[in-house]
Amino acid sequence: MRASANDSRPPGRHPGMSAANVRSAVAILILLAFTFRASAEPFYAGKQLTIIAGSAVGGGYDLLTRLTARHLGRHIDGNPAIVVQNMPAAASLAATNYIYNTAPKDGTVLALIQRGMLLAKWTNPSGVRFELDKLNWIGSLNSETGIVLAWHTAPHRTAQDLLEQDLIVGGHAGVEPELTPRLYNALLGTRFKIVTGYNGTAEIALAMERGEVSGIGDWSWTSLKKVRPDWLRDRKVRLLMQGGLQRDPELKDLPSALDFVKSDADRRVLELFFTQKTVARPVIAPPGIPLERLAILRAAFAALAKDGDFLADAERSGLEAAPLAGDAVDRIIALIAGTPAELADRLTRAIAPPGQSR
Repeated sequence: MRASANDSRPPGRHPGMSAANVRSAVAILILLAFTFRASAEPFYAGKQLTIIAGSAVGGGYDLLTRLTARHLGRHIDGNPAIVVQNMPAAASLAATNYIYNTAPKDGTVLALIQRGMLLAKWTNPSGVRFELDKLNWIGSLNSETGIVLAWHTAPHRTAQDLLEQDLIVGGHAGVEPELTPRLYNALLGTRFKIVTGYNGTAEIALAMERGEVSGIGDWSWTSLKKVRPDWLRDRKVRLLMQGGLQRDPELKDLPSALDFVKSDADRRVLELFFTQKTVARPVIAPPGIPLERLAILRAAFAALAKDGDFLADAERSGLEAAPLAGDAVDRIIALIAGTPAELADRLTRAIAPPGQSR
């Protein structure tokens, strides 16, 4: 029915609708609008994201964690605040166990862990409380190439000399400067003599300068370039061999450890060990976080690879960063998780300290 010219009802008022009903309807519409706005707001808006550094303050992993924290939030819808927490115990074992078992599973806690965790089920089986392939792998901040180097006063000139003459190297129990030369001795027939008890490559470097040892069996090429550029410039050291699944583009003429393997079985063991060179700075999240948040975190991490500000900050900080996306890391993790028992057993026996069986 159309309103007549004499109809005195206020415009827009439905017949029979009181002022109270109008106010109620408006209130409902406002409530619905706020509810819709809230549901559409990004999860990370107003949130705090924690990145755990599975290392001590001041080391390479810690510095890379802080570098990531300065830039990752820009690539996450909602721009969360990001804080760093250090959890260095047991070379990231405490941090990895925490992420797997205790950390919130809502996408608000990540960790940058030391690469040794990839093989920890074999190198430190009693301490592992996680399953590698059930963690969520966000990506890796860099890949590495391990270098065997000798101090300039050592008689070693080539990789072949490592098979013919003893080289006294500094070792750090449970990590690559000690595990790698032990593995090379077992698989390649090298003659490393390992002096253990040093706490990291920085201490081993000082020991080389003092004449306590004559070399190091595994130092990351990217770290060596940044930390001891004078050694390279002034030819204080000789590079003898590289270790990794692929040759480093900067070291095309340097022999690879894989050149010296004697059997296919030995090659497979060495390649298993070198997987941690490809995933050298891994970032993980707990199992069970919502898939849409995992996708957000992975996309944000992948975006760092093309983030000019992030890459420039890394250069200013003296850090090497070439982020590897999560799906590429997944392939490495699947390879490790599917390792046959006999291959894993050969690896654990090869890296075990002398006189100790596993």
